[in-house]
Amino acid sequence: MTKITVAKGDGIGPEIMDATIQIILAAGAELEIDEIEVGEKVYLAGNTSGIANESWETIRRNKVFLKAPITTPQGGGYKSLNVTTRKFLGLYSNVRPCMSLHPFVSTKHPIMDIVIVRENEEDLYAGIEHQQTDEVVQCLKLISRPGCEKIVRYAFEYAKQQNRKKVTCFTKDNIMKQTDGLFHQVFDEIAKEYPEIENEHWIIDIGAAKMADTPEAFDVIVMPNLYGDVLSDVAAQITGSVGLAGSANIGEECSMFEAIHGSAPRRAGQNLANPSGLLQGAILMLNHIGQTEVAEKVQNAWLKTLEDGIHTYDIYKEGISKQKVGTKEFAKAVIENLGEKPSILKSVSYANNSALTLPKYKRKPAAKKELVGVDLFVHWQGIDPNELAAKIKTIENGGVSLSMITNRGIKVWPDGFKETFCTDHWRCRFKPHEGVQISKANIIELLNNALNKEIDTIKTENLYSFDGKAAYSLGQGQ
Repeated sequence: MTKITVAKGDGIGPEIMDATIQIILAAGAELEIDEIEVGEKVYLAGNTSGIANESWETIRRNKVFLKAPITTPQGGGYKSLNVTTRKFLGLYSNVRPCMSLHPFVSTKHPIMDIVIVRENEEDLYAGIEHQQTDEVVQCLKLISRPGCEKIVRYAFEYAKQQNRKKVTCFTKDNIMKQTDGLFHQVFDEIAKEYPEIENEHWIIDIGAAKMADTPEAFDVIVMPNLYGDVLSDVAAQITGSVGLAGSANIGEECSMFEAIHGSAPRRAGQNLANPSGLLQGAILMLNHIGQTEVAEKVQNAWLKTLEDGIHTYDIYKEGISKQKVGTKEFAKAVIENLGEKPSILKSVSYANNSALTLPKYKRKPAAKKELVGVDLFVHWQGIDPNELAAKIKTIENGGVSLSMITNRGIKVWPDGFKETFCTDHWRCRFKPHEGVQISKANIIELLNNALNKEIDTIKTENLYSFDGKAAYSLGQGQ
């Protein structure tokens, strides 16, 4: 018996949650349910997070959270409960199976069956942004080794549990050699631990094009946060319906399972809503906690119900569908099909699989870290890089001298092109003189000199080597 937390949410949430719970309990799920209130009522009662402290305690105690869609009121500083939950509980992995249900749900990709595994906590979604000049804002892309290791290992462990044959990594490490480069590097390292599973890497742009055109070429795809956010919606859409997709959010201690669609308040209380998305989230939950026989039984019964043409209004289509039903009637049909398998759609088999076992991240021994330079960022409204270089050279000190200036990453000094458009945001790179070991005192001296010369410094970025390997990007064109 596994104790779980359930939130029925808003809009169509209570109806589809009732249907989902009814189905999985009828299939033999061994669950003890603690229900909590989250969402619109909690928001409007004055709690801007949408969840009470005692509800947090219930979720943290039970570790497993099945959540229906909620409504976040517009304005008023209300925070997304989905984002808050993922961050607070360390739910680093977002898992979205995207499977074609052809010919019962229209799609151009009749044999598509892929799973998107998306990193959930870092990348550009750390949300660290600053305006630095009149013309330039920045967003910090943070990729950590622990974040990479946890998400990549989860992708391989999931593939192993689900009898998947291949894991593909999408990055843009031909451009972002440090951040995406680390993700790709960790992928290659961990892939060696799973020799029975094929692995490959694609650059994100051509990989995304290939996925949209030929999804049958992929099986499990693992990606950093932003790419995964975009492509998981693309993948769900090209299967034929976002409304049929569920997702899992997995952490080292806690997990959350849900539909990917919203609360659809206009359809609430009418016995119209399709519970399939939330049911798919519940099936992911059952697999995660090791009740895989029940998960298999429910999934095959659901596929058989769709194959029988018993459809809710959102997927009902004349000539394909045989009966239009409501939420309750659809749940009843799935329950009647428990123990059955589809004959046209591909049935699933994972009854002998065990629960996922994910080791905690173990920190590697520290590398030898050496300061080898500094980038000084300057707000300057001139247009001639040579003029700026002459100005910047006046702040050099005995330890370091100017080696390069870039504008939006493009090298403009020395030997820049006059055709390069420059904005008011300049990166001035300082390197130590031959045989000199730069120190942070040199950087402080640079900043003091800039202050005295009325040079508007925005920030500094220290340049390091780790175990003798440069750990910073070159200027484009360098």
